[in-house]
Amino acid sequence: MNHIVTVQDAVTAFADFMEPTDAELDAIEREMPVISAEMDLLDAQIVVIDRTPTELDERRIRRARRRVLAAHRDQVNGTVVQTGGAA
Repeated sequence: MNHIVTVQDAVTAFADFMEPTDAELDAIEREMPVISAEMDLLDAQIVVIDRTPTELDERRIRRARRRVLAAHRDQVNGTVVQTGGAA
């Protein structure tokens, strides 16, 4: 006869003590401009995966790359930049 045993980690995976700390949440918040810029770049690249990019697509990808570089620069320099929505 086989006994059914629960896995302790799976049962307590969402316990209160496993929540992110304030420092971890602050770090994520500081990285959000970079994350958002990289997501915009990825979206622009996904659009042209299965077709030849048009001039408009190429401009969108170039703008997204510049936003990623600017976001990385601002993060390294410690500059706080508020991001708006999609452009």
